[in-house]
Amino acid sequence: MERPEAAARLIIICGLPGSGKTTLAKALESKLHAVRLCPDEWLDALSINLRREDLRGKIEALQWKLAQDLLALGATVIIEWGTWARSERDALRLGARELGAAVELHYVSAPAEILFERLQRRGRESPPVKREDLSRWMDIFQAPAPEETALFDEHQLPDEVCGRAG
Repeated sequence: MERPEAAARLIIICGLPGSGKTTLAKALESKLHAVRLCPDEWLDALSINLRREDLRGKIEALQWKLAQDLLALGATVIIEWGTWARSERDALRLGARELGAAVELHYVSAPAEILFERLQRRGRESPPVKREDLSRWMDIFQAPAPEETALFDEHQLPDEVCGRAG
């Protein structure tokens, strides 16, 4: 039986907390019949604080291993990690390409005030996110530049189809 490599697709959802990553990822998951991997959900299921970066890294490593196995089977996989650094996005893109998968990058953003409002409203973080936290995260975050986005495949579905304006 041939491996359906042409169908394999990795979708990377990139953005800060509160930017709409989960909303977009769930819409894509439904429309594309994809497998969505979100470390926050695994941390929540295990009753682990979302800010435990050491455990988040371990969960992301497990999710990446699972994603590679699924891509090798020809599946569509959505990585919803935020991928704040270009180096993270590059590693995922190159790893998926080694498996013959197409790779999409979806970048979601919102102004700082909207991000902060959403984070306060959802109240998932403990301790609650402060404005200083968000400012620091915005300074650290490396938004994808046009030369980076050119390295990715075109979106199978435009974000507008999933209820997002880009």
